[in-house]
Amino acid sequence: MTDGPDNIAGHELAERARKLFAGPIDFLKSAPKLEHLPDPIAPEIAFAGRSNVGKSSLINALTNRNKLARASNTPGRTQELNYFDVGRDPLVFRLVDMPGYGFAEAPKDMVKRWRFLINDYLRGRQVLKRALVLVDSRHGLKDVDRDVMKMLDDAAVSYHLVLTKADKVKPTELEKTLEKIRVEAAKHPAAHPLIISTSSEEGWGIADLRTAILEAVEQ
Repeated sequence: MTDGPDNIAGHELAERARKLFAGPIDFLKSAPKLEHLPDPIAPEIAFAGRSNVGKSSLINALTNRNKLARASNTPGRTQELNYFDVGRDPLVFRLVDMPGYGFAEAPKDMVKRWRFLINDYLRGRQVLKRALVLVDSRHGLKDVDRDVMKMLDDAAVSYHLVLTKADKVKPTELEKTLEKIRVEAAKHPAAHPLIISTSSEEGWGIADLRTAILEAVEQ
C-alpha cells in the first residue's frame, strides 16, 4: 500500500539505511525554545503529527528501540523538540520529534506556544532536510494536518505524508484513504509525491521510510 519501495531508491540505498538504523542512535536533548537547539552540524529530519497519531511508536519502530521515544502520559503536553543522533563517529543525521498538535484538551496558550515554536523552527532551520507529517490511517487528513501542511508549504520545507496504524484498517479502505490523500497532496507545492503507509506493530513500511529518510538526508 506504500507508493513503492522501488520508487524511492535502489537496493543499495535501502541496505545502507537498514544498517544505519541498526547502528548507534542516541537521545541528544530536549529543546523547549529555539535558543536551546543543538548546533546545526548535521542534517535533520523532523516528525510532525497529532498527539495521538503514533509518533513515538513509529520512531521506536524505525530505530529498533522500544523506549527511545516515549509517549507522554498526558497526550498533547510535550512542548519540546526532542533530538536523536543517528550514527556516532561520525554523526550522520538527527531525528527531531516535534511537539504533537491538535489535542483537544491542551490549553489554548499552550497550543499557541507550540505553533510559534514549530513555525519558527521550520522557517529558520537551514539543516532541516525534510519533515514527515504523520496521518492516522483510520481518519485520513484532518484540518489540523492541513494547517501544518500549509505551514510547511509556506516555509518551503519538503515533506512526506506518512500513514500510521495501517494495520488497523482494511486494505480496501487504506487504498481509498491513500488515493484521497494523493489527490490532496498534489495541490501542495512542498508535498513529496511519495506517500508511505506504515504499521509500527506489524513493521509495514518501516524499511521504505528508513530509505526515504536516508535519501532526503543525502540530497
